[in-house]
Order: sequence, then structure tokens, then C-alpha cells
Amino acid sequence: MNISEKNFNKIFNIFLFLIASTMIFRKPCTWIIIGFVLFNLCFIKKLKHTRLAILLGLVIASPLLLEILLFWNNDSFGEGLKSMEKSISLLLFPVFILGNYKRVQFIKLLQFYSYTTTVIVLFFFIRFIVVYPDLIDKYLGGTDLWEMGYSFSNSIGIHAPALNMHLAFVAIISMYFVVYSFRKNENVAYKLLRILVLALSFFFVLFVNTRMALFNVIAGTIIIFFYEVIRYYNFKKVAAIITFGAVLLGGILFLFIKNNPYMKEKYSTVTFAYMDKVGKLDEIENPEAKVFNSFVTRVSIWKSAWELSLDHLPFGVGASDGKPELFKYYKQTNQHFLAKYEFPTHNQFLDFLLKFGILGPMVVFLYIFTIGYLGYDLKNAIILSFFILFLTSNLTDDFLLRFDGIAFSGFWFSVFGSFWLQEKATACKERLIA
Repeated sequence: MNISEKNFNKIFNIFLFLIASTMIFRKPCTWIIIGFVLFNLCFIKKLKHTRLAILLGLVIASPLLLEILLFWNNDSFGEGLKSMEKSISLLLFPVFILGNYKRVQFIKLLQFYSYTTTVIVLFFFIRFIVVYPDLIDKYLGGTDLWEMGYSFSNSIGIHAPALNMHLAFVAIISMYFVVYSFRKNENVAYKLLRILVLALSFFFVLFVNTRMALFNVIAGTIIIFFYEVIRYYNFKKVAAIITFGAVLLGGILFLFIKNNPYMKEKYSTVTFAYMDKVGKLDEIENPEAKVFNSFVTRVSIWKSAWELSLDHLPFGVGASDGKPELFKYYKQTNQHFLAKYEFPTHNQFLDFLLKFGILGPMVVFLYIFTIGYLGYDLKNAIILSFFILFLTSNLTDDFLLRFDGIAFSGFWFSVFGSFWLQEKATACKERLIA
């Protein structure tokens, strides 16, 4: 089958745009990924893997490779295959994205992703207002504010922390492009458009209202100012841009908190309540209402996962048996609240320790911190922000358990790796010319 280089590049990048912008929808995104794989298989001769690309691809695929290595440890062959199938994108993305790394349009992809995702979420927000007016009335009336973000996320079909991980990344990218717009001295229309996208994306992060997402937007903003503002502007312009950013984001945050009194409660008393009840949540009267989203619940889960992991060293309980064994342990230790709601580990390092033993946390560390290395080596604020985002998200959740974390990280890790390979190739050419 023949195709011109121009058309191949165009179709290849369209697939990347579609995968990125549909990532919050598991089924449509899965079909697009399948189409992407089939398209690349038709033109497999166009793949060019350098040694660095192969090495980086092995790192991206390391969670899947670990599952394959310890597949024998699963109690059920079928459940083991089902668990492994979730991670297959960690092999497909590096093979076909890193194999075409020269074709990846990094800045355009980021820009399209941030705009498209913001528009999609805006559509679902308007739909939410129309379809669930009773919830909006409660929200405006200041009642049951704790359920709003989860209800909105459920209306889209995604878990709230996962949705807000995506939205936090979009907000960080939007902040980058606002700074980029002023640095490139784009016209007023472009600047206003980028500011509008930033304001909307930040509002959605606040509306879904998960703690780690807000932390990561703030952390990402600091990184962007350090790498993209302080490095390129004099003191007066830095002060002006910082003031503008603080006024914009601070104003949105102030208005949101003013109309959402639960947010102040959630980020203070709710978060750290009942810390003396770690492992003893059933002693709390009505724990569903008081500690369902509290830190003490996370710590109680971590305590159980750690104790169970120590009992199954050095190889863990198996990839498909992590959750069942943890739920069984809740019952054995009379933690009825945790057993009733079947809480997973909520920490990716502990999750892999439980499933794979001592190799598990090492692979998670390698996987996540290699993203950080790419960002540090490139001095790229967006990649470093993604590293912080994915690291902190996996300290309080386990996003390598499901599609919205596996595909999300594997896709962007491969894209970042492609950009890194492009920069390495450019630097190599420049040294040869010199």
C-alpha cells in the first residue's frame, strides 16, 4: 500500500489529536487507538526505532513487561489475561509513536488537546445544567456541595479524580499558552482566546473539586512561571505577568470559594479529621458521612495494603488478585467500612508492591521518574508539570489500574519521548555541523 509522506504525516497526527481529545471517553478512545494501530500496521515499514527510542519504549512498557514476567503468580489464567489487556496500550503507544517520533507535532498537539478538551467539557457542563437542574439548584443554594463534582463526572462517565487529573493537565497547558502568547506577542484576539480557555479549564478543575488536581494546577503554574517567565523576561515584565496570573486565578478561586462554603470545610477540617482512628474507622459513627473522603481513610487503606504486602513478599499476590486479596484482608481484620465499599489501595506504589512484590514499586518509580527526567533534560515546563501531576496523583490514587490512567500516561509519555528524541537529533546535527 502506497501513501505520500505528506498524507501519512497528516493522518498520523490526526490520530494523535483524536486520541488525546477523547481520552476521557474509554470506549470511543479505545476504537480510535485500534484504528491508529491498524493504520500504522499498514505502513509498518515507516517505523524507525533508534536505540534511544527502543530503550525509552521499554521503560514505557515496563508495567506491562512486569505483568508478563510475573504472570505465573496469578491464581486465574483468565483474570491474569484480563489484567494484562488493560496495559497493552503501554506497548502499542511507544512502538508506533516513538517509531514515528519525527512526525509528532508537539506544540500543535498540546494546543489542540487543550482547546478540544475544554470545549468538550464545556458542552457536558451545559448539558449537566439542563439535564440535572435539581443538582444545580442545590449547588446554587449551597446544599450537598460535596456531591457536585462526582455527579458531574459520573454524567460524563468517568471517575472524578481521573477527570480532574485530565482537567488539571489541560489547565496547566492553557497557562503555558497564555504565557506563550505574550512572549510571542500574538494579536489581542489570540491572547483573549487563550485567557478564556485558561479561565474555563481552571473553573472546571474547581467545579469537579478534587484536592490533588488543585494542588497540581498551582504547582504547574509555579513551574511554568519559573521556566517560561523568569527565564525570558526582565523583572518588570515578570512582576506584571505574575500579578496578572495571580489576579486571574485568584479571582476565579475567590469567587468559587465564596459560593462554595463546603470547599473551605473540605480542604481543612474534613481532610484531616479523625486521624486518631487509623485502622479503626468503624469506631466512627456514620463513617460514610464523616470520613469517606478524608485522609484517615486513605491511611487506613495504605496500612492494610502494606501489612498484606509484607505477608506476600518477594513476588506479591499476582496482578489479578490485588483487589480481591485486599478486600478479603479488610474482612479478616474486621474493617467493615473498608470491606463494604471495597476501597482499592489508592497508592500506585503500594498497589504494585501488593501485586508484584519488591519489583513493583521499582517499576512504578522508573516509569514515573523517567517522565521527570525528560522534562528536566529538556527544561520543559509542561513535561515537568505532568511529572508532578502524575506522581502526586499516584501517591493518593492508583491510576495504573484503569484505562484513564494507563492510556493517559502511556500516550503522553510516548509523545514527550518523541519530543525528547527530536531535540536530541537536532542537537546531534548541530554538533556535526559545528
